[in-house]
Amino acid sequence: MEIVQPIFLIGFMGVGKTTLGKKLANALKLPFIDSDVALEQEFQLSIKEYFEEFGEDQFRAKEQQWIQQLIKQPAIISTGGGLPCFFDNLNEMKKKGLVIYLERPTKEIIQRLKQGKNKRPLIASKSDEELLFFVTELLNERIPHYERAHITATREQQTADGIIDLIQDYIN
Repeated sequence: MEIVQPIFLIGFMGVGKTTLGKKLANALKLPFIDSDVALEQEFQLSIKEYFEEFGEDQFRAKEQQWIQQLIKQPAIISTGGGLPCFFDNLNEMKKKGLVIYLERPTKEIIQRLKQGKNKRPLIASKSDEELLFFVTELLNERIPHYERAHITATREQQTADGIIDLIQDYIN
């Protein structure tokens, strides 16, 4: 299977976009790009530090600029959880490539987020109860955006081979 455009992995924070993206890129012999890593390199700050210094609105504006500047080259691109939910970012991604939503159950997302909470500026200071409320609310806001992806990958389909099968089914 020849990939001729970017493949964007979208979904809530902690669903495994980066981990799966690296495996998928390796399987398809494509470059891997993580939007958060690319932005951290551009900022010369971590995402958390950028949030603290400039705020979420400025960060979202930088994400929008980054998406608009992307060239339509074949690559696996893991996006930040909020990137497809602001401005016209999702439509821009859909024009440039194939968008795949990595869907996970809320309970599982919360368990995964508890492990790396300190690296995530939106949840770093939240108690377990606050985290549950926050994730549930934010996920409900974001799901309508995520569901507009070309493909939705359920938890069981979230392996490199599973995603490749979904892409082949979508193309055919």
